Amino acid sequence: MRTLEGNIEVVKSGAPLPTFDFQCPIMSLPLAFKTTVDMIPADVPYLFSNVDKQKEWKERLGVKTKLRVGLVCSGSTTHQDDSKRSIPLKFMSELLNLPFEFHIVQKEIRPDDAEVLVEFPHVKIHHENLIDFSDTAALINEMDIIISVDTSVAHLAGALGKPVWILLSWVPDFRWLLDRTDSPWYPTATLFRQPELGNWERVIDDVCQRLKDQFL
Repeated sequence: MRTLEGNIEVVKSGAPLPTFDFQCPIMSLPLAFKTTVDMIPADVPYLFSNVDKQKEWKERLGVKTKLRVGLVCSGSTTHQDDSKRSIPLKFMSELLNLPFEFHIVQKEIRPDDAEVLVEFPHVKIHHENLIDFSDTAALINEMDIIISVDTSVAHLAGALGKPVWILLSWVPDFRWLLDRTDSPWYPTATLFRQPELGNWERVIDDVCQRLKDQFL
């Protein structure tokens, strides 16, 4: 957050607060600013990765020979709707068989997904090197495209101005609105929506076809 432009001071939760004139919860700012959909600020990137960490990732990943795809199939298990927004990796076999360089860009790998990854040794896993979001941001910037379920990495990729394809459940979070494939918050985002509740197979089919059409 310290990479945001302007005179911004980030205070750790519980730390002493500096002198201030106003206080406003972040989710109430659109009301305070009288924001409409057409007025949503969308000048990206507005977050930036650490230059030194990005250099480390560049060296760690080596020379790129194929399209680099960053993949996020699940978010935190403590999220109340996690079962609706996360996708078991076994449903992504068709995607992982495409001739691209895949990287898992998430901090936690679930046991069932780890078992699936054994069948796809070409997929690179980096969770041990993702200590905080600055590490994730630097890795994202080494990707050509991010494909993610509706979790924090999708928002981070959008804020970094990285092409991001976001996989949405039948009833999505309010920020993704309805009946559109773009996002007013993130100009580089493309939304792929379930055609009916629980149908991730159609979403993955659509993603695979779009990848083939654009990159093969």
